[in-house]
This record gives sequence, C-alpha cells and structure tokens, in this order.
Amino acid sequence: MKPNKTISIVIAIFLLYLQFGCEEDVSTQQNSGSDWFKQMTTPMQSTFQRSTTAPAVKRSPKITFDKLIHNFGNVGPATTHICQFGFTNTGNDTLEIIEVEQTCGCTPFVLSKKEYAPGEKGSLKVGFFSDTQVGPTSKPIYVISNDETNPEVELAIKADIKAKIDYEPKKLDLLLMQPNGSCPSITIYSLDNKPFSITSFNSTYECVTADFDPSKQATKFVLQPKIDMQKLERALDGRFEIGLSHPEMKKISGTFSTPPRFTTSPSAIMVHQANPLTSVTKKVNIISNYGEDFDIDSTLSQTGVVKAINKSKTRDGYELELVITPPATNNKARVFSDIFSLNLRGAGELQISCNGFYSGTKSSSTKTTVKARKCKSCKPILINK
Repeated sequence: MKPNKTISIVIAIFLLYLQFGCEEDVSTQQNSGSDWFKQMTTPMQSTFQRSTTAPAVKRSPKITFDKLIHNFGNVGPATTHICQFGFTNTGNDTLEIIEVEQTCGCTPFVLSKKEYAPGEKGSLKVGFFSDTQVGPTSKPIYVISNDETNPEVELAIKADIKAKIDYEPKKLDLLLMQPNGSCPSITIYSLDNKPFSITSFNSTYECVTADFDPSKQATKFVLQPKIDMQKLERALDGRFEIGLSHPEMKKISGTFSTPPRFTTSPSAIMVHQANPLTSVTKKVNIISNYGEDFDIDSTLSQTGVVKAINKSKTRDGYELELVITPPATNNKARVFSDIFSLNLRGAGELQISCNGFYSGTKSSSTKTTVKARKCKSCKPILINK
C-alpha cells in the first residue's frame, strides 16, 4: 500500500505542474494578444506631419466707392457745381491713390491726401463747369490706385444743360452805310419765370454797346444796341456778351457780322505748276457790296510779280485782268508770293494775296496734324477745401 500512495503523490504533483504550465502559456498568449491588439488599434503617425501654423493672409488694399456716377440733373449753361465721391479702403493694407486723371479741365478736383489705412474713408471733391451748349453731357474721371483687383476706377459726372434764359436774335446782321448799322433790338426773357437783371454788355472792340439799368429786375428786357460805325468798319465781325444776375445763367453771348464795302472774287490768287519762263493770266472782280459808284485810282505790286493789264466796268464794280510772272528761281525756292494792292477812290485800299507753286511742287503735300480736342467751356474753377 505504501508504494501505491507514493505513486499517487507523484502523479498529483505532476498534474499540478502541468496545470500551472498551461495557465502560464495562456497568460502569455493573452498578454501577447493584448499587445498586438494595442499595436493594431494605436494610430500610426504619418511621415508627413501636418503643419499646425495657419497660412499667411495676403496683404492687399481695396478701394470701394459709395457711388460711381453723380448726376446734377438740370443745370444752366456756364454754371459751376460741386459734388463729392466718397470711398473706403475695404482691404487689409494701405491704399495709395496714385493719380486722378481728367479728360476735361471742366472737372477740377481736390483730394486731401493720397494714403488711407485699412477701413479709413476718404473723399474726392470734384467741380463741374457746365458747357454753354445745351443738352445732356457726361464727363469721366479716372482714379488710379494700388488696388490690384481694380487699379483704375472710372467715375462720371452727368448733367442735362438747359437754358434758363433765351434771347433773339443770337446774331446781329449789320450793314455799313446804314444808320446805326441797321441793328435790330435784342429781346431777353426768362424761361423759368425767375426775374433777373442785366449786369454788363461787352462786344469786340466796343463796336456794339447798349444802355441798361443794373438795379432793375424783370423776366423780360428789350435792349436797343448802339453801333459805332467807325469801329465797325475796322472790325466787321465779332462777338457780344451780356452779363445777367440769374442764378442759373450768368451770361448770354452772340455774334455780329458786317459785309465790307468792297470785296474781291476770288479773294486770293493761286498759281500752280508755275514756270519762270511762262506768265499766267488771271481775272479778278472788284465788287461793291452796297452799290457804291467807285473807281480804281492805282495799283501796286509788292514784289513786281502781279501786274494789271486791263480793266473793264461791270454791274457791281470792275473786272481786272492780271498777268503773273513767276520770279526766277535757283531751284531751291518752291513757292513765291506777292501782295497786289488797289487804291479805291474815296474808299481806301484793297489787297489781294498771290501765292504760286513752282512746277514739281505739290501744294497739297502739307501734312495735317490732328490736335486733341479741347473743351470749349474749360475755365479755371476754385474749389474751397
């Protein structure tokens, strides 16, 4: 029995050893599996690390105008008006106004400064001097800045020019040899029924004048112009200007024109393909515009090129036959000229110009240069800041 007991004890110890070993293997497998699971569930760090720094914001100014067009509506001719274009720097960098361009001197401007911080407001003050011609008008202004998205902004000033005063006639057709030049009266009247007064009356060389009372106000005036006949005979053509107190029309203007006592037809002599060896014959008519009976006492050529060879009476004056002898040339001169004078008995002197182009010279070869158009109503305007 003792051997059997000993055997039983040995077997029991062996079984316990086996059980302990199995539990250790399972624990090892579980721990190993746990590490593997942890490795599988732990996020792997990418070799490309994402930057935690925010990207740099681009610095850029931006000009934003409150309006791009200012319309004055109905305005009178030759009147001054002022408007403003407000703007804001809506960008995130300093705005710089590089230049303000005008296409017409009728729109002077004032800009207090050229640089504006982000969020800062500014204003462009613009004057407008309306044209004398009635009708719709538009004047552009260009604002150039360092705004990369909109470097050039076009602004516009618009208006509808309407006359507040009308008058007739706008042209005085005058005549020499007639009392007071046969000048008509000038009627001036208000179109908007606002009373006004006459403040001045001026004309070229003071040929035309008129009496008026600057203290009198009315919606209609009738002026009786006075003509200085001696001054008129020297000037013949010109302009008159009448100053007014109307708030929307400070002046009106017109022209006067007078036929001279005598004219020539043609008014000038032209000789083409001239040759010093060949004389040219031309005919010129001396005409009395007022039916005067006159005579030609003498003629005179300034350079001896033109000579009168025959004179015949016509219904309105005389016809002269002239011979033109081109002067000798050394092949360098291309043109020649002369002044032919006629002394009219009791009527002064008439002059006829003579111009010739030698053979081989093209008189029409002069190139015409196109000049920039200028606004007729451009005048300086003072704008108080």
